[in-house]
Amino acid sequence: MGLISNGTTIFDAGAFAAGIGSSMTFIKKLTADGSGTNLTFVNGSSGVVIDSTYKEYIFIINNIHHEEADRNLSVNFRDGGSNYDAQKYTTFYYARHSEDDGSAELVYRTGTDTAGTGAQQLMNGIGNSADDCGSGYLHLFDPASTSSVKHFIATTNIMQDNVQSVEHHIAGFCNVTAAIDAVQFSVNSGNIDSGTISLYGIA
Repeated sequence: MGLISNGTTIFDAGAFAAGIGSSMTFIKKLTADGSGTNLTFVNGSSGVVIDSTYKEYIFIINNIHHEEADRNLSVNFRDGGSNYDAQKYTTFYYARHSEDDGSAELVYRTGTDTAGTGAQQLMNGIGNSADDCGSGYLHLFDPASTSSVKHFIATTNIMQDNVQSVEHHIAGFCNVTAAIDAVQFSVNSGNIDSGTISLYGIA
């Protein structure tokens, strides 16, 4: 069965027709090896593209494991200078459920919102046991625009240090009209032992 709109085939036999819908293009994967506190994507460096080539970029965060217990993974953005300090306004909430089924909650966490240039938390309190880690994704919209703020949204899930599943939801915007040309993911203490972050462009 297919779908035809105004004489144009949208999809047929369960697949989108050529030229219809979005496609993901792999750009770059960074792998943590325990030697650093951050994974950083810089436009024009080592094959990284964060410019007007795509209107949307997705960062896939896969099994990030920290050297130390109860640590946070955060993100920050560079707006043409040398520092990762783009002005941001964000919102942050999470849902959690303990492994022993003893507690669960849904919380809007004002203390993890950002209204300034500091890094925005994406994962709060990852454990460092052998199987503790965090995964998720971040969407960055139209980073090359020089007329609009730069929106981003993220969802992550972690095995928290106190043995519970925590899903974080973050959204906000870089309140700058300069282009965003680099994105840095960092841990607040110790090194990132393992895991990957992959960058894709959305056509």
